[in-house]
Amino acid sequence: MLDATHFPIMDKWPPKNPDLIQLYSFPTPNGVKVSIMLEETGLPYEAHKVTLADADVKSPEFLSLNPNNKIPAIIDPNGPDGQPLALFESGAILLYLAEKTGALIGNSDADRHRITQWLMFQMGGLGPMLGQLGYFHKFAGREIEDPRPRDRYINEAQRLLNVLNQQLEGQDWIAGEYSIADIAIAPWLRGLEFYGAHEVVGWHDHPNLVAYLDRFLERPAVQKGLVTPPRD
Repeated sequence: MLDATHFPIMDKWPPKNPDLIQLYSFPTPNGVKVSIMLEETGLPYEAHKVTLADADVKSPEFLSLNPNNKIPAIIDPNGPDGQPLALFESGAILLYLAEKTGALIGNSDADRHRITQWLMFQMGGLGPMLGQLGYFHKFAGREIEDPRPRDRYINEAQRLLNVLNQQLEGQDWIAGEYSIADIAIAPWLRGLEFYGAHEVVGWHDHPNLVAYLDRFLERPAVQKGLVTPPRD
C-alpha cells in the first residue's frame, strides 16, 4: 500500500486504488511510451493527467517524484523486494517494466543488449533531435531569421530517419521482434506529423518507416496507450 507521507505527489493526484501502478503522464511522444508499455504488458495501472503547465510539472508534489520536472513518472507499489519504487525518465521506466514482466526485452541476454542499444538511440538521438526540429520548424524557433539552427536539425532528422529506414529493411521491427525499442521510437516518428515536418524531412522517401509506423499504430495496446491519460 502506498503511503502519502512517503509520496507527496499523492496529495495532488490521489490514487483511487493505491495497490496499482500509478502513472503520472501526458500524451506526448515520451509520455505515451509508458502507457503503451503498460497496455502491452497488461499490468494494472492508474493514470493521472499531469499537464505540461508549470502548475503541474513544477509543483512541489510532482517535483517530489521527478526533480527534473518532466513527464512521465511512475510509482510501483510492488517494486523490487515488495517495496514501492518511484521512477522517472521514460527509458528507465520501459526497462524496468520489461524486466518486471519479462516482456518485450527479448529472450536472451544478447537480445536484451540489442534492444537496449536502440532504446538508447531514441533517448540520446532521435527524441532530442526531433524535439529540436519541432521547436525550430513549428514553434518559437521558426521566428529566428538565421537558418542554421533549423537546417541543422532538419539534416540530423533526415540522417536518423535514414538509419532507421535501413535498419528496417527486411524486418518488421527495429530489433527484429517487437520490443521496448519500438515503443520508444515509433511515437517520435508519429510526432513528425504534429510538427508539420513530413515534407522537410522527406518522410515519404522512407517506405520502410512509413509501413513500420502504420504497423505500430494498428496495435490495440498502442491505440489505447496513445490516449492515456486523455488530454481532456
